[in-house]
Amino acid sequence: MATVTFGVPPKKAVDVPFGRNYFPTWAFDHIKYLNGGSEVHLFLDKYTGTGFQSKGSYLFGHFSMHIKMVPGDSAGTVTAFYLSSQSSEHDEIDFEFLGNRTGQPYILQTNVFTGGKGNREQRINLWFDPSKDYHSYSVLWNMYQIVFFVDDVPIRVFKNSKDIGVKFPFNQPMKIYSSLWNADDWATRGGLEKTNWAKAPFVASYRGFHVDGCEASVNAKFCETQGKRWWDQKEFQDLDAQQYKRLKWVRTRYTIYNYCTDRVRFPVPPPECRRDRDI
Repeated sequence: MATVTFGVPPKKAVDVPFGRNYFPTWAFDHIKYLNGGSEVHLFLDKYTGTGFQSKGSYLFGHFSMHIKMVPGDSAGTVTAFYLSSQSSEHDEIDFEFLGNRTGQPYILQTNVFTGGKGNREQRINLWFDPSKDYHSYSVLWNMYQIVFFVDDVPIRVFKNSKDIGVKFPFNQPMKIYSSLWNADDWATRGGLEKTNWAKAPFVASYRGFHVDGCEASVNAKFCETQGKRWWDQKEFQDLDAQQYKRLKWVRTRYTIYNYCTDRVRFPVPPPECRRDRDI
């Protein structure tokens, strides 16, 4: 079977042991390390979930993890992978995987916060069962755009639209976070489906802890290698035609909510939506 390529992928992710770039942040006894730290499992029970964060802060780069989601009846659980700055007017780039009843598809919710303002939710049904095997979830973030990838397929783009009055994350370094926690007050069918604790502990599995970013102090306002790294180069300043084709495929077949087309919340579409080709 011929290999099909879709546009220019980001530079190949490099797998490293968990301990090189990350450390646990709470409930240390709910994290299990396997294969010399190249794989970790997060556990959620009725007492607590757990999480981890990066040692460094980054201004731009490419960040990815291979994650295998909670299998079976995962309703009420959320597995999160996100980047966030530390200030009150924080910037944030979110993947949130919303568990579901057995046999129902996982929902992937993405969001972008700029200057402390979010409300940019998009939701898709994944085109595979993310609990059966590891899949790659990654973020490309540069001065021009933020792109969310699932297995190198772009599922969302957020362009730099500062010129039309939309804030863009460019001067607040972010740490990388991941967590597994209970959110049955909202996560599954708006909170109608509750976590079945008889199925606990719930386990999310991780490997491939790839970080390729411009490491910066928390107070940095610019990256000293600005313009010099691979993600700053011309081919990564926009999606190419094949990538837009794949993005359209995701939007047409798998998108179940897009704030850009929600006329109840936004009678006038937010200005970035047109630039992101979302409307």
